[in-house]
Amino acid sequence: MAVAQPWKRPELPDEPALKKMNDELHDLRLQAALPSARIIRDRIGKDAQGYWIVNHQAVLDTFQKPDRPHRGRLELIVAVLAEDAGRNDVDEEVDRFKGLWNQAVRETVTHASVQPPEETTAATIDDDVNGAAGPFEDLRKWAQDANEHAAEEPPASTEKPDTADQSTAQFNYAEEALKALIINTAQALWDDKDALKVFLGVVRRSEGFAKMADALEGSRPANATFYDVKSREFEVDRSAARLELVTLHRFLDQHRLKRKWSFTDLEEQTGISSDAWIRWYTHDELPEREALVAFSHMARLGLEDHVLLLGLWDAAHDALEVQKRIEALPSRIGFDEAWTMRAPGTPRLWALAGVGGDDLAAYGPDLASGTAPAFVVAGPAKSGRSTALANIARSLLAAGTRLVLAAPKPSPLRELADRDGVVACFFQDGIGHDELEEALPVTSTEEPVVIVMDDAELLGECDAGRRLQSRLEHGFDEGTALVLGGDEDKLRLSFGWLGRVKKAHRGLLLSPQKRNAGDLIGIKTGDSISGSPITPGRGWLHLGDGRLLAVTVPQ
Repeated sequence: MAVAQPWKRPELPDEPALKKMNDELHDLRLQAALPSARIIRDRIGKDAQGYWIVNHQAVLDTFQKPDRPHRGRLELIVAVLAEDAGRNDVDEEVDRFKGLWNQAVRETVTHASVQPPEETTAATIDDDVNGAAGPFEDLRKWAQDANEHAAEEPPASTEKPDTADQSTAQFNYAEEALKALIINTAQALWDDKDALKVFLGVVRRSEGFAKMADALEGSRPANATFYDVKSREFEVDRSAARLELVTLHRFLDQHRLKRKWSFTDLEEQTGISSDAWIRWYTHDELPEREALVAFSHMARLGLEDHVLLLGLWDAAHDALEVQKRIEALPSRIGFDEAWTMRAPGTPRLWALAGVGGDDLAAYGPDLASGTAPAFVVAGPAKSGRSTALANIARSLLAAGTRLVLAAPKPSPLRELADRDGVVACFFQDGIGHDELEEALPVTSTEEPVVIVMDDAELLGECDAGRRLQSRLEHGFDEGTALVLGGDEDKLRLSFGWLGRVKKAHRGLLLSPQKRNAGDLIGIKTGDSISGSPITPGRGWLHLGDGRLLAVTVPQ
């Protein structure tokens, strides 16, 4: 078995910036327990065609060659080593090496004022081209020809060498990014020869790209990252319906390729333009529902496949609609402003839960009506549920409703303890039966009292549980109601009086993480609203009417 060992460092006496970057890279590998080149290669992985994105020799060259490595290759290697070294922020480490790489570039530009730039450019391109594998000889030859052509041209200016060389470096990077876009587009259109022919015809019109178009027409290319091109110039925002769209496109491709249909065939048979089919395919967009119905008829799909196809469309459409509703919400709103947005004549036991809807109004439950006198606020840590409970408490106090507060852990509810209308506070880990009885004043439908609890899962087995259950069962008659907040997972698995709160069939979910989180508030939620990154103050409100409303919680 080979023993992990340090690699030889290149001699870089005249390039301190490049030496610093190389030394830092070797040190990072040491902190990652000296993985081999093949291990680093395996961790980076393969492209869509099954080829190594960075082969093991290219990994060794990055560490051992006295040349500046390609930035895309460097980023991938650093990301792997930083993760293996246990760095908390891998992206921050990658950005740090980008800065070192930029310093090395500026150092090269400075040296170019006394050296011809062609030699450096040629060495860099040769190094990148030689990293490619066998199936792409035509593309490699095209890159070498382009490099020889560039070497024959005279320098753009001899009066301002620094500026000229810097412009050349910027142009080369933009050219590599453009090559990546062309390669990926040709790969996406490979199965439709008509569309591919039109696209490559456009590519040939650009001077210097004709040979590349010829090579792409002859053999299907791998993903452009195989050439160490990792441009962000053409990136688009990741769709909220990414999983659904990918599954839908795979389904369509399966039937299209099986029948050897081109996009032109789809246009003739469905009446939907080939441009639309190509755009939906290459941009991960959701096709029109009518187009899928026409496709199903054209392919003579069975009932099961037809239902599956439209089901995939419905799932993707729902996910995109969820994204639109969330994006339409205000990023931040204060309690005072939200309070003015409530409907006129709101009942005394109406509580402010959030702001949302097409009319951007304040929404919340009427605790004096419904299937049970209760309301649930659930979400993971740092989702803003304590803030939501504090808003509900403030709105009830503003309407003249008396409150009993319970917060076994630090919570904004504790800051309301001295407010007029707060008749009792419980800030310990448990509530005794007698304590609750003594604290609760005489209540009636005309003089109600609402119990507001944060971190309610910690009080699920308290001695006052039987009394709290009675309030849930007879609260409408006795003039009491219960509002509680807690961890999404723990509340969902609760029993006893805490489990009976679900019978209210209403509540507020903040950044739900589980697809069945809606069980807490009496509505099915599914994947379309769950699993997204936690965004404090963004949630989904259900008021018992079967409608899920996206809301922003006042801050």
